[in-house]
This record gives sequence, C-alpha cells and structure tokens, in this order.
Amino acid sequence: MRLKLEEADKRGEVSLEETIERRKSRRSFQRTRLTKKQLSQLIWSAEKAPSAGATYPLELYVVLGEECVDDIDAGVYHRSAREYSELEMHKESDLREALAIACLSQMFIADAPVSFVIAAEYERTTGRYGDRGIRYVHIEVGHVSQNIYLQCEALGLATVAVGAFYDDEVARVLSLPKEHKPIYVMPVGVGGRYYRGLFKRNL
Repeated sequence: MRLKLEEADKRGEVSLEETIERRKSRRSFQRTRLTKKQLSQLIWSAEKAPSAGATYPLELYVVLGEECVDDIDAGVYHRSAREYSELEMHKESDLREALAIACLSQMFIADAPVSFVIAAEYERTTGRYGDRGIRYVHIEVGHVSQNIYLQCEALGLATVAVGAFYDDEVARVLSLPKEHKPIYVMPVGVGGRYYRGLFKRNL
C-alpha cells in the first residue's frame, strides 16, 4: 500500500532564528493526533539535507500508532531517500511499545504518535569513499535530525533524538532489511506535561 503525502509549505510563520533559539529535546508527549499535513511537512524536512557525493545512504522508517495520524492506519511506513512524495506500508500493526522496549525501555517513545527511525545503508557511501564514508553517513544523519528538530519547533511539536537502543532489536521489531542499519530514533508529537521517565516499562 502506498500513501500519497501532501505538498509541503515552503513559508512558515516562525523565523529560522526563533526555531534555533527554541530548539530543545522533549521527552513528554500528549496523546494527541497529528495531521497528515504535519506528517508530510516533517518528512519533507528530513529529506532536505545534504548528502556526501549525492550517495543518499539514509532510509526513513515512520512508526505510526493506532489513530495517531488523521486518516492513516497504524504501521511502519518506509520512505526512500530518493522519493519524497509517497510512503509505502512496510509492516502493519502499532509497534510503538515494542520499539520503546527495544530502545532500552524508554517508554516515552510509546506515548508519541509518530517515531522516525533513521537507518543507513552504509555501502552506498563507503563504496565511493571507503571507510571515511562511515563518517559522512553519520554527519548526514545529524543534518536530518536537526532538520526534524527545527521543523518540530516551527510546527509547535516536540521531539528528541534517541541513540540508545539495541540495534538488532530495533531492526527485528521493524523488520528492517539487513543492509539498513538503524542509527537514530526520533519520537514526535504534541509536547506533554508529564514524563514517564527512562528505563520504566509501563504495561
């Protein structure tokens, strides 16, 4: 199943300087739906990052909960670095709690309506640059992460970059292809006032 994304806005109501000033990691999320427009805008921002030698090693997986984004079913969706306009269903089911447990039981991830999992196929870049390409891939992930941070601020949403997780478990939960290595998890949602805390499983 393919999901057509909405066209992104290129002019916002908040200045770049304001988003940089406000940028902050937030680990608390309300149980509030996002709109398809918000999701599309975030994916667009993730796509607008430089890539060493235009090798585009990154793959974006979008983990959506049940009734968490308007008119979109729960599941794991895939967006290739080469194609912004569509998402493809990769795996059905609400896997937010399983993803949170794979991330050292950081259960605030399960509260967020959406999580972006940034994965890399290193060989696309190392094939051209050798071992130094590993560094370039990690730099590129940083570019994408910051774009998501700033877009969240512009949209009045909350996020945090999570690098603490069991790589193999995240890959298993999301059924990632073996060549796609997870590097960052970024839960996104409307910021909340409570905080479940780290390393606590809420069953």
